[in-house]
Amino acid sequence: MAQSYITDARGPRDLFSEAVRWIVEICVVISFALLLIWCFGVRVEISGHSMEPSMNEGDVVLLDRVSYRLGTVDRFDAVGYMRDDTLAVKRVVGLPGETVQIVNGTVLIDGEELPLPDYMGSFLVAGVADAPVMVGENEYFLLGDNGESSEDSRFYTVGNVARSEIRGRVWFRIAPFKDIGRITK
Repeated sequence: MAQSYITDARGPRDLFSEAVRWIVEICVVISFALLLIWCFGVRVEISGHSMEPSMNEGDVVLLDRVSYRLGTVDRFDAVGYMRDDTLAVKRVVGLPGETVQIVNGTVLIDGEELPLPDYMGSFLVAGVADAPVMVGENEYFLLGDNGESSEDSRFYTVGNVARSEIRGRVWFRIAPFKDIGRITK
């Protein structure tokens, strides 16, 4: 009875080519993953209660650093911005060239009432916005969703936030697991 052996007909050159192909594919996948993380995966942990109820203390969210390089900052976007060497999160309310004022808890843009989304509370403390605040070119007026517990553009310590200080748009919550999902306007 004759034994048959199965042999690999590929020579050393073919095996080397196959190994190089695998290495290149692995490098491409790793590079793509790193690019995605750099663009869309800046991790920010919410500190304090200023963004409740939409984001709670301890929530971990991701920041999209690319969308504002290609597009514009829109009203009610949740943004991450640099404040005292820390990445803080607030919501865009006033856009460049607008005048913001808070009267009896109501936010006015250019003298007209701004209908606020349900997740934003009232703003009984107007701070500097008790008088009209002009938002300069390349500046934004930011408010926390929890108007009674937020240090935001209403206060001299923050004021209007320059476009150059905004690092990106908050777009996805990754923790806690029960609340995982997209952050909406």
